[in-house]
Amino acid sequence: MCAFANSQPSSPFVPPVIRAIILHFWLAYDHPFYDGNGRTARALFYWSMLHHNFWLFEFISISSIILQARAKYERAFLHTESDENDLNYFILHQADVIRRAVAALHDYLGKKQQEAQATASRLRSLRQFNHRQQALLMHALRHAGAEYSIESHRASHAVAYTTARADLLGLEKAGLLTIR
Repeated sequence: MCAFANSQPSSPFVPPVIRAIILHFWLAYDHPFYDGNGRTARALFYWSMLHHNFWLFEFISISSIILQARAKYERAFLHTESDENDLNYFILHQADVIRRAVAALHDYLGKKQQEAQATASRLRSLRQFNHRQQALLMHALRHAGAEYSIESHRASHAVAYTTARADLLGLEKAGLLTIR
């Protein structure tokens, strides 16, 4: 299994996604541990996908899709085992799981984008903040963890030090920024 997992493109060629699915099945089928075989098999699947530069799998959860339809997952195993270990059953099932997981990620991102747009719209309608403060808040929404200083705010908006300081202190007073 380790040789298969770590091998370079082999002859015949096994596409990386199929290789990851086979590794998942292999470990779960062998069931080498008393507990945690499913989690370990999924971890091996993720490792293989990331190892082959499928970076999107850092953000995709096949576990949640499998748990939603556990019987289908188990049936894919049973069909494979009962049909002379024909992996096509499991490969097709897992391909559908991957498709659904990618769709779920797209749905989640769309929802978060709508939330961000709604928040931005609400920010623009607030009259208590000037245009510089609103611009900083919009930037903060898009760049979580960004840090702002009086000097950076002054330079961004070509204002005096006292104006930049007053803008930032106003946002801190409103509970939107924290001074460090």
